[in-house]
Parts: sequence; C-alpha cells; structure tokens
Amino acid sequence: MRSRSVTRAFMGAAFGLLLAGTGQAQDPRFEIGGNAGWTNSDGVTFDGIVPDNGNLYDGIAPKDSFSWGLSLGYLVSPNTEVGFLFDQQKSTLTVTGTTETDIGDMSVSNYHGYFAYNFGEPEAKVRPYLLLGLGATHYGGVPFSVGGFTGETNGSTQFSGTFGAGLKLYPSETVGVKLGARYTPTYIKSDSEGWYCDPYWGCYVVGDPQYSNQFEFTGGLVFRF
Repeated sequence: MRSRSVTRAFMGAAFGLLLAGTGQAQDPRFEIGGNAGWTNSDGVTFDGIVPDNGNLYDGIAPKDSFSWGLSLGYLVSPNTEVGFLFDQQKSTLTVTGTTETDIGDMSVSNYHGYFAYNFGEPEAKVRPYLLLGLGATHYGGVPFSVGGFTGETNGSTQFSGTFGAGLKLYPSETVGVKLGARYTPTYIKSDSEGWYCDPYWGCYVVGDPQYSNQFEFTGGLVFRF
C-alpha cells in the first residue's frame, strides 16, 4: 500500500508539472524518471546467540535483491537540480552466523530529497551527474514463523543519506536513458566500546556506530519538459 500511494503521488505531481510546463517547452526544467536495478545490502552484527538448532547467529541483514524507483527533479539552473526520489528494494530478512536462515520477506524503502549537479551543456547528448540526498529509510515489518510461533516484526524508520553518480543519455530532446549507482548508509545502532576519560570533559562511554548499507545499480528512462 505504501508503494502504491507513492506512485499515485508521483503521477499527480507529474501531471501538475506537465500543465505548468506547457508554456516553457523551449526550456525544459522538469525531469521525471523511473528506474529498475539491483541492490547489494548489508546489515549489522550483535552478540551471538545459540538457539535450539545449535547454530551461532551474530548478524542480521536484508538479502541482495531487485529494486525499483521513481524520481522527480527541477532544474533551478542549466546544471543544478533539486528534487525528490523514492526507491524500494524487495528483499528477505536473514540472520547470519555459522549458517544463514531466512526470517521472511521485507521491503526496504528510501525517501530522499536531493541536490544534483549535471555536467555539460543542457543540449548535450551525454551528461554525467553527481547526486547528494538526505531523508529516511523505512524497513517494513517482516512476517515470520519460527518454532510454531507466527507473527510480524514491527517496521522501523531511520534517518539516512544517499550519494550517487551516473550518466544521462539523451537520444532525443525530451526522452533520455539514465544509468546510475547510489550508496545509501542508514544508521541502525551503536555498540559500546568502553570508557574514555578526558581531563576536561571527564569519563564517558565510547560507542561504535553500525550502519546498514545499500549499494544500488540501476537503469531507466527520464523524461524532461
């Protein structure tokens, strides 16, 4: 339901921007894109546990899997762009250790506002770009069945950033092909590493932050008007 509402919102925004941009077709300012690809994901570690099956588990992570996304951008100048992107990975949550065990299906959704810089002239057929975004990553609830118990874990939303680069190829003035890669680190937790004492600030616990990282490789279409 969440991904459907995001898609409807993008369609509504695209229609509104299309109407707003009809009077300035000679100077394209808006870009709408859709992409699909593959995301490599990692998770976090925890103190090892040994359940009844005798295996040691000390990590949890989403599996690498298919992902898709939508983007909506506005060119504030011939090279600088601001916008919003949505991306979702359809994955499986897995616990790792001496063996791997799947818990259940899970969706990982990213919501980021972004700033991008497009190199080259607006009419160029090939335009490299760099992208920086801030927003949130939502880990959906996971249905599970373990030892006769069934249920669903709670979802969680965490602050995240995203960094990307790629190429926009324009065989025509209004339709292009977008190839890119993005790195999205999401803070999950911090583990205590011990105490640190300072003559001025006193003693305090030092933490080791852990992030769940996504490395996404995608391709898709981009429409500008």
